[in-house]
Amino acid sequence: MDQEKSYQQRMADLFDVGNLFGKPQPLEGVRVLEVCYVLLGPACCDYLAEFGAEVIKFEGQKGDQMRFVTPYAFFWNNMSPGLEIENHNKYWVGMHLGHPKAKELFLELVKKSDVVVDNLTPGRMAEWGLSYRELKEVNPGIIQLHVSGYGSWGPWTGRTSYDAVAQSMGALSPITGFEDRGPIKSGVWIADWITGLMCAVAILGALNYRERTGEGQFIDYMQVENVIRFLDWTWLYTYMTGQDRPRSGNRDLAICPSDLFDCCDGWVAVSAFDDAEFKGLCQAMEKPELHERFADPLERLKDENARELLKIIGEWTKTKKVEEVEELGSRYGFAASRVLTAEDAYHLPHYRQRGAVQEYDDALYGPMVQHCYPPRMSETPSRLEWSCRPLGFDNAYVLTKLLGLPHEEVERLQADGVVFQWNPDVPSHCPPPDWDGKSGRKLA
Repeated sequence: MDQEKSYQQRMADLFDVGNLFGKPQPLEGVRVLEVCYVLLGPACCDYLAEFGAEVIKFEGQKGDQMRFVTPYAFFWNNMSPGLEIENHNKYWVGMHLGHPKAKELFLELVKKSDVVVDNLTPGRMAEWGLSYRELKEVNPGIIQLHVSGYGSWGPWTGRTSYDAVAQSMGALSPITGFEDRGPIKSGVWIADWITGLMCAVAILGALNYRERTGEGQFIDYMQVENVIRFLDWTWLYTYMTGQDRPRSGNRDLAICPSDLFDCCDGWVAVSAFDDAEFKGLCQAMEKPELHERFADPLERLKDENARELLKIIGEWTKTKKVEEVEELGSRYGFAASRVLTAEDAYHLPHYRQRGAVQEYDDALYGPMVQHCYPPRMSETPSRLEWSCRPLGFDNAYVLTKLLGLPHEEVERLQADGVVFQWNPDVPSHCPPPDWDGKSGRKLA
C-alpha cells in the first residue's frame, strides 16, 4: 500500500495542476485560421487552442450562431454558454471573407499560418476565391480542413446537418433507447464533439506529414461518417448476420452483466464480465448458485439468460442503497459506481485534482470554472487561458501584430466596413455590461 501511495504521489507531482502555466504547450507556434460557426469547426479549433495553437476566429456581422444558442435562453454577462464552451483561448476578428478587401487580408494571414479550418456550406470558401487551390498558391504548406454534415462531394452534399440529424443519419439514435420505445438521441451534442475531436486528430496527422515532407493537404471531414465510425461492433455484426442491432436500453449486449440498476435511493452502474468479477458479484448477492449456473460468459450473453440474470440483479439492488452496492463492489472486486448528476460531477474533487476541471480568472468575465480537454500530459499540458470574446474583440491585435498594419489603417478598414466589432443592439455580441473598456484586450 505504501509503495502504491508513493507511485500515486509521484504521478501527482509529475502532473501538478498548480504548474500548468509554468510549462510549454505542444502546439506553440502553430497558427490556425478558423472560419467556423456553430460547433463542429469551433470544437476542433478549441482542442487545438487548449494545447497552445494560436487560433484566430473570423465572424461575419451576424456573429456565430452559438451566440444565440443557450439553455432556457440563459445568458451570463451577455455571454451564451453555448458559445463559450467550444471557444477558449482564441483571438476574435469581425471580418466577412466575401468582401474583396477582407479576402486580400485573409490571404496575407494564410501566408503566415499553418492551418485553415472551415465548416461552411461546401464550396462557400471557393465562391470567395479561398478554396484550397487558392490557399495553396500563397502558402504551399497550408493545411485546410473542411468539415460538414455530408462532405464536399457525394449525393447528400450540401444538406443541412445538426447533431440530432447526424446521430440519426449515422445510425446512432436508432440503436439508442429502450426496446419498447422509439429512438433516443444523446443528451449532449456527441456527434458534434467527437467529430470536432477527430478533426483535430486529422490536423495533427497532417502537421506530422508536413513536418516530414514539407507538403500541406486538404482534409474533407464528414460528420455523419464519423458517427458511423464510433458504432463499435454494430457495423460488423450487421454485415456478418444481416440483422439490425436492436435497442436494448441500458443493457450492454456484448457484456453481461453490465447495466444501470435502480437502488432504494438512486441508480448504480454494475459491470462484472470476467470470472473473478462475476463470482464476486454473486458472492455479494449471496447467490453463489448463479456463478455455477452462468460461469461461462458466453452463456450469460444469450438473450434469455441475460434477461433473467439482469432481472435478478435488479431485484437485489432495489433492496440496497447505492453506497452499499459501491462498497460491496470494492470488497468483492466487481465494478459498481453511482450514477452522478452533472452537479455531482461539477463538485467532484477527483476532476479538480487532476485538472480535468480547471478554475481560472478570465480578464473579461472574471472567475471561471471549466472542463478542459482531458489528456493529461506531464511536460506539455493543455490549459484554459481565457474564455470566448465579443465579436471583433481582437481586430486591432491581429491586424497590427500579424500583418503589421498601422492603427490608422485598421480604423479605416473599420470605417469602410471591412472589419467590424460588436453591435451594441445585440447583447450577445457585446462585452459584459460593466466592462471597463480595457480588460481582456490584447495589445500588439
